[in-house]
Amino acid sequence: MSEQPKTTTRRDFLRTTGGLAVAASMPGFRLPNVHPSGDETIQVALVGCGGRGTSAAFNALSTKHGPTKLVAMADVFQDRLSGSYDQLAGSSLKEQVDVPADRRFLGFDGYKKAMNALRPGDVVILTTPPAFRWPHFQYAIAKKLNVFMEKPVTVDGPTSKRMLKLGEEASAAGLKVGVGLMSRHAKWLQELHARVQDGEIGDVLFMRGYRMHGPTASFESKPKPDNISHLEYQIRRFHSFLWCSGGCYNDFYIHHVDHLCWMKNAWPVSAQAVGGRHYRTTPNGEPLVDQNLDSYAVEYTFDDGTKFIFEGRCIDGAHGIYSSYLHGSKGMAIAARSGDCNGPSSTYRGQKPIAENMIWQSTDRTNPYQEEWEVLMDAIRRNKPYNEVERGVEASLVSSMGRMAAHTGQLITHDAMLNCEHEFAPDVDKLTYESDAPLMPDASGRYPVPRPGWNPKTEF
Repeated sequence: MSEQPKTTTRRDFLRTTGGLAVAASMPGFRLPNVHPSGDETIQVALVGCGGRGTSAAFNALSTKHGPTKLVAMADVFQDRLSGSYDQLAGSSLKEQVDVPADRRFLGFDGYKKAMNALRPGDVVILTTPPAFRWPHFQYAIAKKLNVFMEKPVTVDGPTSKRMLKLGEEASAAGLKVGVGLMSRHAKWLQELHARVQDGEIGDVLFMRGYRMHGPTASFESKPKPDNISHLEYQIRRFHSFLWCSGGCYNDFYIHHVDHLCWMKNAWPVSAQAVGGRHYRTTPNGEPLVDQNLDSYAVEYTFDDGTKFIFEGRCIDGAHGIYSSYLHGSKGMAIAARSGDCNGPSSTYRGQKPIAENMIWQSTDRTNPYQEEWEVLMDAIRRNKPYNEVERGVEASLVSSMGRMAAHTGQLITHDAMLNCEHEFAPDVDKLTYESDAPLMPDASGRYPVPRPGWNPKTEF
């Protein structure tokens, strides 16, 4: 494959990598059966045993599309591995959990051992922090495994290009890949999307998304304790470090970015933003050393000139709002009424969401986390083309575009984000327990933070 030019548009990039997908349509090309032996049980391995991974494994074992069995697990932390196993083995699905001690793998190479326990056509769940997504996905393709991967799938430009190529390779190999952007599997959002496309609220002119609440998960971090390495500390506190997660912007806000761009049927071409960090200590004066801003306000612009505003905030005591909206030439809609995608969704005449203006409100109460697994498993069982990687990369890239606009104080275009050469963790596939972290602190224990205007080309 020829080397990419220094500046690549999204269309050019797909054109240069798209040859892999063509193989699937060539005469004589055969997509693999789930298992050539005829065994109907799909075996599952879990790589990344945190809360999201454990929930994904439960969804995989709960699917209505044929028998499934969890046979291998891997993590870099023993407590996470043991806790996840105990939770799954003690659940109502314990008969489908067959993971003896010799198939519970600990270490940075544990993902390989877990995937080696599977057969071609089985499924691996990739739910580590997203920094590790590309090497894990690369190995899954080599082992001919179907994949479910958690969002975000990339954190910067170089990993976005890498994942797009890997997605093409997965399609060419006939593999099925799901990405944990469950909003598009929410039945109420699917119905809202259909109504918006049918013109129920007219032309979409403006969209708004908000996730504003107190600090959560590992959004902010105190200095590293003495009894653990920098690498362990940063992986455990992954929301605090851009190399590991893309920070709170990518991990927390990507769902609204994804489902609002879906409603528009387009991805933004540019972003400008403001953001700031009001508190660099806890209320009792302890220093906070993470890389996140606590407030973000991003204006995305689409190719047709319409706008999408996203606002995020993690501050205790401030006004909370966690929902998303569309405004059209004839009316408006509530997409997510609460949370990342929770309904009911609804449409209205005019711009006031009041009862007398309501046109429609959803009534569906299905679980989008389970629905995304039903679609993936159906595609595997019926050997239907299915690959969400490109959409996952786009949503991750657009999230990174908004984050970079806030962190640098610059207007960032889609193509500039894709072509940004700053890879946050270029040797992430080589990490061991003895490695330094990709980002090391200064002598005072502090990490580089965004400095808008001062660092116009890099985020830290």
